[in-house]
Amino acid sequence: MDTMDTKKILSIEDDAFLSGLVSGKLAEHGFAVIAANLGAIGIKEAKAQKPALILLDLMLPDMSGFDILKEVKEDSETKDIPVVILSNLGGSGDLEKALALGAERYLVKSNVLPEEIAEIIEDILSKN
Repeated sequence: MDTMDTKKILSIEDDAFLSGLVSGKLAEHGFAVIAANLGAIGIKEAKAQKPALILLDLMLPDMSGFDILKEVKEDSETKDIPVVILSNLGGSGDLEKALALGAERYLVKSNVLPEEIAEIIEDILSKN
């Protein structure tokens, strides 16, 4: 994990408004945010940038967040990067599937504020 930038967060989110809100709040907390609005771009950025953490939406235009999570966790270059799911999907099956695939946390967009997301990310990174 030495090669990761502890202040770099990769946000894979296709909702530009939400992405901007969360990125702004993360910047206030001293994080540099790399934004990707497609899963394929997100996977490429994860390998190239080696962020400290990936914030991942499950419903993207080009591929499922579950597929992205699976690919990130199976790749030796990115498997140790913590992934936090930030999704509108709130079903327990989705939560269980994400955690089984290796997600660190599962957050439902309607239940969490951008400030709370930043605090959760800080908490996760302080433990890793």
